[in-house]
Amino acid sequence: MLSLFTVCSAQQQRKITTADLGTLRNAQVLTIAYYNLENLFDTIPNQPEGGDLDFTPTGAFAWNTHKYNEKLRRLSYAISRIGLDVSPVGAVVLGVSEVENRAVLEDLVRQPAIADRQYGIVHFDSPDRRGIDNALLYNPRFFTVTNSVAHPFPRFRSRDQLLVSGYLMGEKMHFIVNHWPSRLGGEERSRPNRVAAAEVTMAIIDSIQRIEPNAKIIVMGDFNDDPRDYSIAVTLNAKRNREDVQPGGLYNPFWAIHDRGIGTLSFRGRWNLFDQLILSYSLVNAPRNEWRFWRAEVFNRDFLTHQTGRDRGIPLRTHQGGVWLNGFSDHFPSLIYVVREVE
Repeated sequence: MLSLFTVCSAQQQRKITTADLGTLRNAQVLTIAYYNLENLFDTIPNQPEGGDLDFTPTGAFAWNTHKYNEKLRRLSYAISRIGLDVSPVGAVVLGVSEVENRAVLEDLVRQPAIADRQYGIVHFDSPDRRGIDNALLYNPRFFTVTNSVAHPFPRFRSRDQLLVSGYLMGEKMHFIVNHWPSRLGGEERSRPNRVAAAEVTMAIIDSIQRIEPNAKIIVMGDFNDDPRDYSIAVTLNAKRNREDVQPGGLYNPFWAIHDRGIGTLSFRGRWNLFDQLILSYSLVNAPRNEWRFWRAEVFNRDFLTHQTGRDRGIPLRTHQGGVWLNGFSDHFPSLIYVVREVE
């Protein structure tokens, strides 16, 4: 069986112990996560509209092979650590955003820190003007893909929403990977774009539930909104409390986490929790012998952060103020644990 160990948080220290398991015995535990990789670009100018020119040797960031390889090394190490405190196999499914193309993902999964997991890749090129896409990485020992499709954003050229369906150790599961439109121009002015994105997500969920009323669905991504914002709390109608979720509805375990002051990115001294995994009723209320939601967490380990100065505890990103910091990302990963009891 998979064991539990200490979990430390940069924003709030806590422990997960065997007492947290309650009545669980002989439980298998798996990690499912999401990570905005912050501009994982190669060094080659190949975007038709020049969205990648900053990430070339002559561009604004003087992006070269050394910096690219360091970015891959850093990200792969972070990915290798996600979920290890609880599940020794790490993240078996990982949604990612801000990747330029499939080639950078192939370079990423070949990195020594995670190469032994032999991650599979689901990726589609999107029409986003910057040339960044969503993708799903999965460990084929635990998850088998049966179908994938990209759903476009209707209002303007933005990231497609990626739907990947398959079997998690024999159980049907659906993952929707998102990177909703940004807050460029201000939260209020840009809000209709994220509401429109939420409507696309709801349409995808409805199309699944018409065929599978009890489908297990995980909506993950960088929503550029916090859990209590309109697009998530109203349009998705993702509930803060699991007891309020009705059949066919959604539960957002990251709402309560954000209420404790924990976030995945910091802007002007304020923590936002844009990176969330939102769960269908059937995943939250599954029988004990099926995969069901157990815990949610922001993966905000110290190694991902600034260690000194006014930015202490803030995500250590790749560039800041035009300076190469050789960091990871401006976002922390988010994750959930799912459990299943076995005889």
